[in-house]
Amino acid sequence: MKIVVSADEQGVAEYGAQYMARRIRDAVKRRGAAAVAFSGGSTPIPMLNRLATLDVPWKSLDVYQVDERVAPDGHADRNAALLALLPLRAKQVHPMPVTAARLDAAAKRYGASLPALFDVVHLGMGPDGHTASWFPGDEATFLQEQPVVATAVFNGRNRMTMTPMVVNAARARLMEIVGDDKAPMVARWLLHDTALPVEHVRRTNTTVLMDAGAAAELPEAQAAGGKQR
Repeated sequence: MKIVVSADEQGVAEYGAQYMARRIRDAVKRRGAAAVAFSGGSTPIPMLNRLATLDVPWKSLDVYQVDERVAPDGHADRNAALLALLPLRAKQVHPMPVTAARLDAAAKRYGASLPALFDVVHLGMGPDGHTASWFPGDEATFLQEQPVVATAVFNGRNRMTMTPMVVNAARARLMEIVGDDKAPMVARWLLHDTALPVEHVRRTNTTVLMDAGAAAELPEAQAAGGKQR
């Protein structure tokens, strides 16, 4: 694991955008195409806005969702709108089918449509230690042996989410963590607290970007940035 600490959210977004651009360019150069999955929430927005300005072979990129709330199309709770921040054609964007009448069947179809390996899976982390839509106490859902599943209700919404088998099979993972409310969980995670869902993320080939607030409870050697684990 590589840990990079920036002074603020803007620094996290800049590093993340440059990282994503490099990985996409490398994938296209090596294999002729790239596939990336993005998590939702507010943290990725600055990074996606910056990424949209960079030199990226957009025509060779397909993007997917790591997770999504079950809500009508266009609803403010949905994360799909984040993908519209990138200069992609509609056929390159693959939103989760959360408006389907049968969520479990829709999740299986989405899982079957995924590429064999993602070049990068983008993640975040909540102040409760969740990532993707893997929530504390919901191991029976997110540890199912299928790529994508429908989840129980959390904060008023069912979700659809990729499971660890997909996230951990990716060639690389990029995690953005911003805010001092995340600091206690960051420290617990890096000490391998098995009670946290985020502990199910594979550490090899994972880059973790944090602002100073999220890194506030890390040992000084780690918080200096660029720490390999």
